[in-house]
Amino acid sequence: MIGEKLSGVLYEIESALLEFEANVARPPEYTDKGFRAAIKIFMSAMLDKMWKLQEDENIDINARADMAEKLGNELRNMVRIYTNIDTHSLYK
Repeated sequence: MIGEKLSGVLYEIESALLEFEANVARPPEYTDKGFRAAIKIFMSAMLDKMWKLQEDENIDINARADMAEKLGNELRNMVRIYTNIDTHSLYK
């Protein structure tokens, strides 16, 4: 699956970030597209793990949909509060 294929690349990105943060005393300066990509990757990973939880707990489809919507809204609100960026605007 795509998650397995991307996990190696994501691990390399994580390692590069850890090295950068340990050696450079300034922000990485992401572009808007880079920030959008990071949010998409995070959201995909969260939904993947949420799906597993829902499967393990045999949660019904309506509750699953509600959980997914709540997760998306909470992430959007968190980004807006701490960056003043509306994630919906990143796709315009």
